[in-house]
Amino acid sequence: MTTFRISEAAALLGVSADTVRRWVDGGRLPASRDAHGHRRVPGAELAAFVRGQARGTGPSGQGERFSSARNRMRGIVTDVARDGVMAQVEIQAGPFRVVSLMSREAADDLGLAVGVVADAVVKSTNVVVEVPEPG
Repeated sequence: MTTFRISEAAALLGVSADTVRRWVDGGRLPASRDAHGHRRVPGAELAAFVRGQARGTGPSGQGERFSSARNRMRGIVTDVARDGVMAQVEIQAGPFRVVSLMSREAADDLGLAVGVVADAVVKSTNVVVEVPEPG
């Protein structure tokens, strides 16, 4: 039977190895240890897991999506500006205003409108931090 190392399973799923380890540790994805103590995921189990993802169910089977992004802010949509192709969506998440540019089709598919609760999920390889000048 084909088995995959944690890093191989992560690459196939498009998530980090740490995410796969958490799924294994949480019992969401079965794995066993090889002779060297390394965790291996059976190919058939990984295929079943991927089929579940394609059906829109997440690791727990409860309909959530899997993601390696960790910066999530739940808020309320305060403005949606659509044109022919694009949409600008503003979400107020606590004291933070988050603005997202996306296709109009995506905004329509998500049902984004003023007053809708939405999660802003941020993943970036570059984060700029600035400190205001002393006043």
